[in-house]
Amino acid sequence: MKKITKETYLQWYEDMSFWRKFEDKLAAVYIQQKVRGFLHLYNGQEAVLAGALHAMDLSKDKMITAYRNHVQPIGMGVDPRKVMAELYGKATGTSHGLGGSMHIFSKEHGFYGGHGIVGGQIPLGAGLAFADKYFNREAVTLTFLGDGAARQGSLHETLNLAALWKLPVVIIVENNGYAMGTSVARTASHQDIWKLGLGYEIPCGPVDGMNPVKVAEGLTEAIDRARRGDGPTFIEMKTYRYRGHSMSDAQHYRTKEEVEEYKKIDPITQVLDVIKKEKYATEEEIKAIDKRVKQLVSECEKFAEDSPYPEINVMYDAVYEQSDYPFLPHKL
Repeated sequence: MKKITKETYLQWYEDMSFWRKFEDKLAAVYIQQKVRGFLHLYNGQEAVLAGALHAMDLSKDKMITAYRNHVQPIGMGVDPRKVMAELYGKATGTSHGLGGSMHIFSKEHGFYGGHGIVGGQIPLGAGLAFADKYFNREAVTLTFLGDGAARQGSLHETLNLAALWKLPVVIIVENNGYAMGTSVARTASHQDIWKLGLGYEIPCGPVDGMNPVKVAEGLTEAIDRARRGDGPTFIEMKTYRYRGHSMSDAQHYRTKEEVEEYKKIDPITQVLDVIKKEKYATEEEIKAIDKRVKQLVSECEKFAEDSPYPEINVMYDAVYEQSDYPFLPHKL
């Protein structure tokens, strides 16, 4: 595994703080109706992404996930201004404002979505891995899903073929405890989702998804295995979300006390505690990081606010490859 250094911790703190504040800003502008539709926020789960990025080779590895997908492309290198513009539905967004919250995408940076269909991205992730194996690219695809998608047939079909063909894919369940409002305990006769990999004889196990070090360790092993040609790994990241499933979630299924208990192991706090304990940064340096984070979030908001909405013809240009598609209106 790549060494975890002082610089790693400082980068983790700045990145995770920015992701948290970015999502907080989206929640604020959503209430103002500047962002429409569904909005699924990542607050609390940042250690999964931070640890994953440390383990990946961003020059060739890929990532695909579900609809809680705003900060992953930022971590992969996408300009956060463009991500926020996409959520605003603006022409400067990652998909010209046509994808919105659930469909952020950037082939250039190895981020393949953002998928609104529950479990729909799982076989697509295996497909990306199949292509990499076919063309000998020595790349690995990290395929993320939520605990609710673990009960979809698409996962089991994918596990079967990934094992059979030894695909270079790591399939990761971000188990935040609730599929929308349904607890894991109410969806199956057991709560250890990682055990689903046993039926396909795939290396599998649980990982502490609140600690980026544990995430990096678990994923480094899995990615190395895939890159060697030894096939897939199935991992259950045990994490937690501090906000509701989406902005429309009243969260009646859990108590405020439960949320507060999990905030005691907030991944950002865990990283900051190490920074302070090891004296990796002074209080002034930490404040400088916080200031940079706040400034960048403001820049993202201003960029999105000032950007124009897409012209109506862009919708057709982006959707239809065939220029003489017969069902296009004659006049736009």
